[in-house]
Amino acid sequence: MTSAPPAARPPAGLHPAALRATARIRAVADGRGGTALPLLAGEGPLALRRTRGEGAEAGVMLVGAMSAPLGGDHLTVEAEAGPGARLALRAAAATLALPGRTGEAARYDVRLTLAAESAVRWLPEPLVSVRGSDLRATTRAELAPTARLLLREEQVLGRTAEAPGLLRSRLTVTRGGRPLLDQELTCGPGAPGGWDGPAGTAGHRALGQLLVVDPRFGADPPRAAVLGEFAAATPLAGPAVLVTALAPDALRLRELLDEASRTYGW
Repeated sequence: MTSAPPAARPPAGLHPAALRATARIRAVADGRGGTALPLLAGEGPLALRRTRGEGAEAGVMLVGAMSAPLGGDHLTVEAEAGPGARLALRAAAATLALPGRTGEAARYDVRLTLAAESAVRWLPEPLVSVRGSDLRATTRAELAPTARLLLREEQVLGRTAEAPGLLRSRLTVTRGGRPLLDQELTCGPGAPGGWDGPAGTAGHRALGQLLVVDPRFGADPPRAAVLGEFAAATPLAGPAVLVTALAPDALRLRELLDEASRTYGW
């Protein structure tokens, strides 16, 4: 992760070629109508800060302590919500995927585990694919049947007037041990042909999605809907809806996903 201003890494020769760092969060119901955080531990560039949540929520902010991920880095965020816990996870700034010295791909993994009656909101800032970078990002969420999840992902292909790097991302969600969603996205140099064509990003630089999993959809499922010229809502085979959107920039993308969150989220 990166925040302004990020700490510089030591010069080559004084620092390993790649970082391995994990942030771990565990949220539990405190028995008084709130949520406690018995585990809040970050490493390297993954610093964690507790923030004020809404209602019974515990809030956690992911704050970058240095520039990462560079090529070859492997960063992991693991968050677990126990029965009845409420957790909101955010990031202080965008994540920049940067080239490294070794030419190896970087990895950024997110693992979310939601127990019965829990609720998690995973709302990071955009992931920016910088020219020359190579990032493999994976998000995996495992939900109990009565858990709720609000998950937002935003990718920006290159900085201003810059070509993107290679970005490969995968989102996998299971509910009650059964697959709910499993999709992959590859953009940038080395991606399959047509990724930026009319059937792909259509020349847009910002793309994202909002996933809402909520048991209340079992009785009142969302309908498929067109939310704009380049945004749509798709009900899933379960109590969930997936909103996908394309936009010319990160600001417009956030506006589209925030509107969808007000419609389908909580």
